[in-house]
Amino acid sequence: MEKDYLQNALHTFNGANWYGWKTHDNEGNKIPNDQRMQYKYIKIIKNGATMPSEADVNAKIQELKDAETARANAKTSGKAKLKSGEALTDAEIEALMGA
Repeated sequence: MEKDYLQNALHTFNGANWYGWKTHDNEGNKIPNDQRMQYKYIKIIKNGATMPSEADVNAKIQELKDAETARANAKTSGKAKLKSGEALTDAEIEALMGA
C-alpha cells in the first residue's frame, strides 16, 4: 500500500484532526470519493486552524519523502558496514534498530 504523503504532511500542520474533505465542488457537483483527497478539496473543521499554503504542504511532503529515503539509505549502508566490520553512524544504528 502506498503511503499517503498528503495526509501525513497535513497532520504536521495545526495538529491532527483539523481538516476534512469537501464532498461537493464550488459548483455543487459531487466529488467522487476516489478524487476527494486533493489539496483543493481540503476544508478546515477545527476552530483556530489555519490553511497551510499548497507550497508549504508540498514542501512538507518532499521533506517526508527525503527523510524516508535517508532512513532507507542509512539502513542499506548500515547493513553493508555490519558485514564488513566498519563502525556505524548514529543514523545507521537508528535505521537498523527501527528507532
